[in-house]
Amino acid sequence: MDRVSAFDEPLKKLLGGPTAKVMAEHLDLHTVGDLLHHYPRRYEERGRLTALTDLPLDEHVTVVAQVADARVLTFNGGRGKRLEVTLTDGHGRLQLVFFGHGVHKPHKDLLPGRRAMFAGKVSVFNRKMQLAHPTYQLLDAADTDEASEAVDAFAGKLLPIYPACKQLDSWRIAKAVDAVLPSAQEAVDPLPEALREGRGFTSLPEALLKIHRPATKADVAAARDRLKWDEAFVLQVALARRRYADTQLPAVARRPAPGGLLDAFDAKLPFTLTDGQQKVSKEIFDDLATEHPMHRLLQGEVGSGKTMVALRAMLAVVDAGGQAAMLAPTEVLAQQHHRSITEMMGELAEGGMLGGSDQGTKVVLLTGSMGTAARRQALLDLVTGEAGVVIGTHALIEDKVKFHDLGLVVVDEQHRFGVEQRDALRSKANSQGEKRSPHLLVMTATPIPRTVAMTVFGDLETSVLDQLPAGRSPIASHVVPAKDKPHFLSRAWERVREEVENGHQAYVVCPRIGDDEDDPGKKKGKKKTAEEEATADKRPPLAVLEIAEQLAKGPLNGLRVEVLHGRMQPDDKDDVMRRFAAGDVDVLVATTVIEVGVNVPNATAMVIMDADRFGVSQLHQLRGRVGRGSAPGLCLLVTEAHEASPARARLGAVAATLDGFELSRIDLEQRREGDVLGQAQSGVRSSLRVLNVIDDEEVIAAARQEAVAVVAADPELEHLPELRTALDALLDKEREEYLDKG
Repeated sequence: MDRVSAFDEPLKKLLGGPTAKVMAEHLDLHTVGDLLHHYPRRYEERGRLTALTDLPLDEHVTVVAQVADARVLTFNGGRGKRLEVTLTDGHGRLQLVFFGHGVHKPHKDLLPGRRAMFAGKVSVFNRKMQLAHPTYQLLDAADTDEASEAVDAFAGKLLPIYPACKQLDSWRIAKAVDAVLPSAQEAVDPLPEALREGRGFTSLPEALLKIHRPATKADVAAARDRLKWDEAFVLQVALARRRYADTQLPAVARRPAPGGLLDAFDAKLPFTLTDGQQKVSKEIFDDLATEHPMHRLLQGEVGSGKTMVALRAMLAVVDAGGQAAMLAPTEVLAQQHHRSITEMMGELAEGGMLGGSDQGTKVVLLTGSMGTAARRQALLDLVTGEAGVVIGTHALIEDKVKFHDLGLVVVDEQHRFGVEQRDALRSKANSQGEKRSPHLLVMTATPIPRTVAMTVFGDLETSVLDQLPAGRSPIASHVVPAKDKPHFLSRAWERVREEVENGHQAYVVCPRIGDDEDDPGKKKGKKKTAEEEATADKRPPLAVLEIAEQLAKGPLNGLRVEVLHGRMQPDDKDDVMRRFAAGDVDVLVATTVIEVGVNVPNATAMVIMDADRFGVSQLHQLRGRVGRGSAPGLCLLVTEAHEASPARARLGAVAATLDGFELSRIDLEQRREGDVLGQAQSGVRSSLRVLNVIDDEEVIAAARQEAVAVVAADPELEHLPELRTALDALLDKEREEYLDKG
């Protein structure tokens, strides 16, 4: 069999249609190679029980436990039956519940004293942890064929527990792995021989065998060390090749003219730049002065002054005769940037206009909802070069937008943009007929740990702003457990009133806009079964429209309460934001449209409803909207999440620190495997199975060093065909293009 094709074999051939279909649909596993790289999450030792007290809520788990008790209960006047089974690990307890016709077999199988593997989703019902309708496999009842097979397969060994799903439990995945394991011998080894021998790694076929069927814990450790390196090295080679290719592209060096626009702008600044801003500006200006395109990531704390740094870079490019474009993810944010940049620049933003400065330039806004006349004028200003700075949304990318000489693209909040869009904007620098790339500055307001930056943004040089400008106020954050302590929520609304009475303003943030059309929780006319009640999902998230109405009629009666959300007309949104900024609105009830860039120094309080429905970095972003003036900020995280749940732990972490870098580490530690390099964040397939970007900093740094050396010596990898093959597997056509486009 061809060395490559063994791994490319579709699973359907070896496992049969139904199993292969479930694997493809629910676990994204399609080929033998995919399944061989679906590694166990952990291992249980035969005879040892899983600690039941540490189970994570709302996650699909597999546990080995002993039956303590089983009883059938009736309800609905004897018409309905429910089997309740209590499991024990000797310390904690876990309840299983089965309903209706599904109670007979488990009632017969799950006798007190029996051991089995159980798989299901952990939920809380009547304040007790439970699994509803779990699947199970007996481990010590050798009278059943299946059980004796399970015992034979893992007798005296470590039981691999695989990432599983409701439709396919861990032990069925283990059985499927057995069927494809012989193909591990065909594995193509991506590590160059010198590297493999120099670091004393086991061979790839052996590593695959040991990770799936280890005899000892030392086997697992050796396999993981080897497989971590594969993942880190192949990914770093992909990124090193990207960086190398970038250095081969031509760009125009942009050096600011002395005594020009940048100097005039700096002279009128009412404050001095922080040391951090000066250091980062120097890194950017050094890049802009070279003849290949800058690719730089500018990351920093909420409110650390990234916009100021980006604006100075844009002005430097205008000084050097080019144009600069800033791409914002939403209209609200584009308008906000345009407003704050024109305010900061004053008469320098009115180049060519009456009363404008001779050194000035024109700053134009381009969004999809602009009127025809304004839009036509903006397009004209871009093509003639009259406008040195343009701020816009996706509207900037349309075919009809032409630049005179695009020298710099600043992308705000990179994770909101597809690479295709960045690429389309970059191609506009070629409108002079010459093929050249603009310089690129990507800003992200979510601080990223160094390891993640090296992995996710490994093709970008990184600048970090970790100093807050003088005059920013501290923000106190508290978790408000609305379900356990309703009086805490009442107190929260009193605090909002107090802030308003002291002349300040407040935000109330909700996860949803509201009204029936986007309410997934309203299923008309259908009564829930007992099983559905026991496993009922949470209520739908709280909505802006409903909360605003309740507050205006209830606890915030008499205050000026307004709403802001994404379905409003752009003019209406802008009007509300202007009135809020002017102090004509006391409380703004909004969705996350206010997450980035909205700057109202007089807003001091924020109440986030259903805070557990937001991610850690999103909460940090939102919180950064208060405390922007001289008065201290207050952020209240309202939740109904159970005290023992991961969601509550997450909120506690957010309340405990204002350090965005620390929070991003916590965020990553809490995410499931594979999310870190999700398509949305990096465009590289979520290929991390054993590499942990938080814990494996040394591996990533070492792999990056090796990768740079390999690519410098052989950019096309002509002498490393196995590495090339592994790269092709990581970067299929679509992802290769993604990386090429940057």
